[in-house]
Amino acid sequence: MTPAIVLDWILQTAISFVATIAFSIIFHTPKNQYVFAGVAGALGWLIYIVYMFFSPDTVFASFFAALGLTYISRIFSFVRRAPLTVFLISGIFPIVPGAGIYYTGYHIFMNDNAAALATGMETIKIAIAIAIAIGIVVSLPPFFFTLRRTHKKGSAA
Repeated sequence: MTPAIVLDWILQTAISFVATIAFSIIFHTPKNQYVFAGVAGALGWLIYIVYMFFSPDTVFASFFAALGLTYISRIFSFVRRAPLTVFLISGIFPIVPGAGIYYTGYHIFMNDNAAALATGMETIKIAIAIAIAIGIVVSLPPFFFTLRRTHKKGSAA
């Protein structure tokens, strides 16, 4: 791993941070949550590009990025006392396979059925991987995401 690769990762993460905040503005996220939504999106993208560096499999990279993104979004939702969707919907923007959807449609309209099927199947796999990752983290009990310990009344802490 060279310094140029690390610098590229830092640049991509910073761009995804800004892009996620821009997406948050479009979706009317509360202003006091912009930075946290940006951090969630940047973390998801950082996980994606690091995974792609070590193993270029976009489906698993998207799965693990969505796991990390959803986990940090749930932490932010507990800490910031905001709905999970405030961070998750904005933060998922960098890892959604928008180019795959575009190229699938493009190949369909160009009557290139083989390329449309290939890009469409890859896009569907990525979308399913993201959905499964979100489902896994959302189904975890809340104590995985809170920093506070609850004590019974009258017990010594």
